[in-house]
Amino acid sequence: MTARIYRPSRSTTQSGEARSKLWVLEFAPELAPEIDPLMGWTGSRDMRREVRLSFGSKEEAVAYAEKNCIPYEVEPPKPVTRKLMSYSDNFRSTRLGLWTH
Repeated sequence: MTARIYRPSRSTTQSGEARSKLWVLEFAPELAPEIDPLMGWTGSRDMRREVRLSFGSKEEAVAYAEKNCIPYEVEPPKPVTRKLMSYSDNFRSTRLGLWTH
């Protein structure tokens, strides 16, 4: 079972980057999810799927994986491109889209 070390992206509903500065170690799913015949809920017997460890840096996460003999893959963080826009840009005369209320 391999682990994935990555830096999560920021939440789509928030503009802050509070939880995106940490590196996360997650295990890949080992077993396929099962459907409960009575209730129809999806579940799994794979308990490593529940483990999610956070680290301050990529080096800490790699050191933890190597110390515990966990095979891992490091995913580089995706570059963040922010489009800076002010509120007054909504009312520009050169606005490309149509203004609707």
